[in-house]
Amino acid sequence: MQAAGETRSLTVSSNDSDNLAREMVSPSTLGLMWVAPGTLPPPSRPLRGDQSNMSASLVSELQRLADALESDSAAASQFSLPSVAARLAESLCVQPDEVAIFGVSTRGRHLYFLFPEELKNLGNIPLSSASSFAARTARERRARIVNKFASTRHSTVSECAPLAGRAGARAIQKIVSAPILSGEMVIGVVQISRRGRNATEAGPDFTPEDLGKVLAVCGPLGKLLQRLVGE
Repeated sequence: MQAAGETRSLTVSSNDSDNLAREMVSPSTLGLMWVAPGTLPPPSRPLRGDQSNMSASLVSELQRLADALESDSAAASQFSLPSVAARLAESLCVQPDEVAIFGVSTRGRHLYFLFPEELKNLGNIPLSSASSFAARTARERRARIVNKFASTRHSTVSECAPLAGRAGARAIQKIVSAPILSGEMVIGVVQISRRGRNATEAGPDFTPEDLGKVLAVCGPLGKLLQRLVGE
């Protein structure tokens, strides 16, 4: 049995993301957010069933747009990355600014921020970077959950920006990181984090069910992101 807080990882292929995207549309296969025994989420957060419904709805909508792109390029105008990030954040009970989406440069040498908007001017991250968790995710094509992220060696560039509605910057305590694929090519990375002054303030650990939700979104998102970054 894996101890709480240990890193979980999963190598991802395009088929994995596409299969999860299809499965997420079926209510019988939706994952539930973990809640500690005897506790409930804060009232401002959606309940577990609502989270699952939000995630499935987002996957279904992205899949519809991705399918529409095959016959109608104008469908891309319906795609809003900030909206996707906001809905993904809501389904996982995090703040919108705790969602980061990266694109891979045309030559495949760097990552750059696509979201949040405030981080677009921070520059590029070399894919060879040893301290960037996002770069490692892209290189290894491996999705991971790290619930003790603050104690690991990592780049802190995105932690310098304060989150909306919070006073000052907060360290990333817990994170889910997954590659975004188009076909068999990595074209981006999505990261969902929980921030705080400590792990308790940041909130509950991420679970394999949470990772499944992220991977399900990555399938259709990859097809849409391909158009957005102009690959």
